Amino acid sequence: MATDVATGLDIDGESMIPVKWAAWIKLPIRSQDNSVNTVGGPIRIPTVIVLSNYARVPIRRPRLSAQNIWLRDGGVCQYTGKKLRENEGNIDHVLPRSRGGKTAWENCVLADKRINSLKADKLPQEAGLHLLKKPRPPLELPATVFIRNPLGITDWNYFLP
Repeated sequence: MATDVATGLDIDGESMIPVKWAAWIKLPIRSQDNSVNTVGGPIRIPTVIVLSNYARVPIRRPRLSAQNIWLRDGGVCQYTGKKLRENEGNIDHVLPRSRGGKTAWENCVLADKRINSLKADKLPQEAGLHLLKKPRPPLELPATVFIRNPLGITDWNYFLP
Protein backbone atom coordinates (compact mmCIF):
# COMPACT_ATOMS: atom_id res chain seq x y z
CA MET A 1 0.00 0.00 0.00
CA ALA A 2 2.83 2.39 0.83
CA THR A 3 4.17 2.09 -2.74
CA ASP A 4 0.71 2.59 -4.32
CA VAL A 5 0.50 -0.87 -5.92
CA ALA A 6 -2.47 -1.65 -3.65
CA THR A 7 -5.23 0.18 -1.82
CA GLY A 8 -6.99 -0.77 1.37
CA LEU A 9 -10.75 -1.20 1.43
CA ASP A 10 -12.40 0.80 4.18
CA ILE A 11 -15.36 -1.50 4.83
CA ASP A 12 -18.18 -0.35 7.07
CA GLY A 13 -21.30 -2.47 6.76
CA GLU A 14 -22.25 -2.46 3.06
CA SER A 15 -20.00 0.52 2.28
CA MET A 16 -16.61 -0.22 0.66
CA ILE A 17 -14.29 2.65 -0.18
CA PRO A 18 -10.82 2.12 -1.67
CA VAL A 19 -8.29 4.21 0.26
CA LYS A 20 -4.67 4.95 -0.74
CA TRP A 21 -1.88 4.77 1.83
CA ALA A 22 -1.58 8.53 2.52
CA ALA A 23 -5.26 8.65 3.50
CA TRP A 24 -5.24 5.21 5.16
CA ILE A 25 -2.74 6.16 7.84
CA LYS A 26 -5.07 8.99 8.91
CA LEU A 27 -8.18 6.81 9.30
CA PRO A 28 -9.52 6.50 12.85
CA ILE A 29 -9.19 3.11 14.52
CA ARG A 30 -12.62 1.67 15.29
CA SER A 31 -13.39 -0.79 18.08
CA GLN A 32 -13.59 -3.74 15.63
CA ASP A 33 -10.25 -2.89 13.97
CA ASN A 34 -6.82 -4.33 14.62
CA SER A 35 -3.96 -1.86 14.57
CA VAL A 36 -0.20 -1.71 14.59
CA ASN A 37 1.84 0.81 16.56
CA THR A 38 4.32 2.90 14.58
CA VAL A 39 6.57 5.83 15.40
CA GLY A 40 3.85 8.11 13.99
CA GLY A 41 1.13 6.46 16.08
CA PRO A 42 -1.24 3.51 15.63
CA ILE A 43 -2.42 2.58 12.13
CA ARG A 44 -5.47 0.49 11.29
CA ILE A 45 -4.65 -2.90 9.70
CA PRO A 46 -6.72 -3.38 6.54
CA THR A 47 -8.74 -6.59 6.35
CA VAL A 48 -8.91 -6.40 2.54
CA ILE A 49 -6.40 -4.93 0.13
CA VAL A 50 -6.90 -4.56 -3.61
CA LEU A 51 -4.07 -4.72 -6.14
CA SER A 52 -4.24 -1.86 -8.60
CA ASN A 53 -2.07 -3.57 -11.21
CA TYR A 54 -1.12 -7.19 -11.74
CA ALA A 55 0.06 -9.23 -14.72
CA ARG A 56 -2.22 -12.25 -14.26
CA VAL A 57 -3.93 -14.37 -11.64
CA PRO A 58 -1.98 -17.62 -11.14
CA ILE A 59 -3.84 -20.84 -11.86
CA ARG A 60 -3.72 -24.03 -9.80
CA ARG A 61 -5.13 -27.52 -9.89
CA PRO A 62 -6.70 -28.84 -6.67
CA ARG A 63 -4.28 -31.16 -4.89
CA LEU A 64 -4.96 -34.88 -5.07
CA SER A 65 -6.80 -35.98 -1.94
CA ALA A 66 -9.70 -38.25 -1.03
CA GLN A 67 -11.89 -35.22 -0.40
CA ASN A 68 -11.07 -33.69 -3.79
CA ILE A 69 -11.70 -37.01 -5.59
CA TRP A 70 -15.06 -37.12 -3.78
CA LEU A 71 -15.79 -33.59 -5.04
CA ARG A 72 -14.64 -34.37 -8.61
CA ASP A 73 -16.86 -37.46 -8.74
CA GLY A 74 -19.80 -35.68 -7.11
CA GLY A 75 -20.13 -38.25 -4.31
CA VAL A 76 -21.20 -40.86 -6.87
CA CYS A 77 -19.75 -44.38 -7.14
CA GLN A 78 -18.01 -44.47 -10.51
CA TYR A 79 -18.99 -48.12 -11.05
CA THR A 80 -22.65 -48.18 -9.98
CA GLY A 81 -23.79 -44.55 -10.24
CA LYS A 82 -25.09 -44.71 -6.67
CA LYS A 83 -25.00 -41.47 -4.66
CA LEU A 84 -22.92 -42.32 -1.61
CA ARG A 85 -23.09 -41.14 1.97
CA GLU A 86 -19.79 -40.22 3.65
CA ASN A 87 -19.21 -43.60 5.26
CA GLU A 88 -20.19 -45.62 2.16
CA GLY A 89 -17.36 -44.71 -0.20
CA ASN A 90 -13.61 -44.93 -0.53
CA ILE A 91 -10.99 -44.36 -3.19
CA ASP A 92 -10.35 -47.12 -5.74
CA HIS A 93 -7.25 -47.40 -7.90
CA VAL A 94 -8.60 -48.39 -11.33
CA LEU A 95 -5.27 -50.08 -12.11
CA PRO A 96 -4.49 -51.55 -8.67
CA ARG A 97 -1.28 -50.46 -6.98
CA SER A 98 -0.30 -54.13 -6.71
CA ARG A 99 -0.21 -54.13 -10.54
CA GLY A 100 1.81 -50.94 -10.87
CA GLY A 101 -1.05 -48.43 -10.68
CA LYS A 102 -0.12 -44.97 -9.44
CA THR A 103 -1.97 -42.73 -7.06
CA ALA A 104 -2.94 -40.09 -9.59
CA TRP A 105 -6.06 -38.24 -10.74
CA GLU A 106 -6.19 -40.46 -13.84
CA ASN A 107 -6.16 -43.71 -11.81
CA CYS A 108 -8.33 -42.94 -8.75
CA VAL A 109 -12.12 -42.91 -8.52
CA LEU A 110 -14.76 -42.85 -5.82
CA ALA A 111 -16.25 -46.29 -5.29
CA ASP A 112 -18.81 -47.88 -3.01
CA LYS A 113 -16.84 -49.71 -0.28
CA ARG A 114 -18.68 -52.95 -1.03
CA ILE A 115 -17.91 -52.74 -4.76
CA ASN A 116 -14.30 -51.81 -4.07
CA SER A 117 -13.91 -54.86 -1.81
CA LEU A 118 -15.33 -57.13 -4.52
CA LYS A 119 -13.03 -55.60 -7.13
CA ALA A 120 -9.99 -56.03 -4.84
CA ASP A 121 -6.81 -56.14 -6.94
CA LYS A 122 -8.57 -56.81 -10.27
CA LEU A 123 -9.01 -54.57 -13.26
CA PRO A 124 -12.61 -53.29 -13.60
CA GLN A 125 -13.36 -55.58 -16.58
CA GLU A 126 -11.98 -58.60 -14.70
CA ALA A 127 -14.45 -57.85 -11.90
CA GLY A 128 -17.34 -57.31 -14.34
CA LEU A 129 -17.36 -53.55 -13.72
CA HIS A 130 -17.39 -50.58 -16.07
CA LEU A 131 -16.44 -47.01 -15.22
CA LEU A 132 -19.17 -44.40 -15.74
CA LYS A 133 -16.50 -41.98 -17.00
CA LYS A 134 -12.76 -41.99 -17.44
CA PRO A 135 -11.07 -40.35 -14.43
CA ARG A 136 -9.37 -37.06 -15.30
CA PRO A 137 -7.61 -34.35 -13.36
CA PRO A 138 -9.90 -31.45 -12.43
CA LEU A 139 -9.52 -28.23 -14.37
CA GLU A 140 -6.93 -25.70 -13.34
CA LEU A 141 -8.65 -22.73 -11.71
CA PRO A 142 -7.60 -19.25 -10.61
CA ALA A 143 -5.70 -19.49 -7.32
CA THR A 144 -8.26 -17.14 -5.76
CA VAL A 145 -10.86 -19.95 -5.86
CA PHE A 146 -8.83 -21.83 -3.24
CA ILE A 147 -8.74 -18.99 -0.68
CA ARG A 148 -10.51 -19.90 2.55
CA ASN A 149 -11.30 -17.86 5.66
CA PRO A 150 -10.01 -19.89 8.62
CA LEU A 151 -9.82 -16.83 10.88
CA GLY A 152 -13.43 -15.88 10.22
CA ILE A 153 -12.70 -12.32 9.02
CA THR A 154 -16.22 -11.07 8.32
CA ASP A 155 -15.11 -8.56 5.65
CA TRP A 156 -13.85 -11.47 3.51
CA ASN A 157 -17.38 -12.89 3.23
CA TYR A 158 -18.16 -10.31 0.53
CA PHE A 159 -15.52 -11.87 -1.73
CA LEU A 160 -15.42 -15.61 -0.94
CA PRO A 161 -17.93 -18.31 -1.97
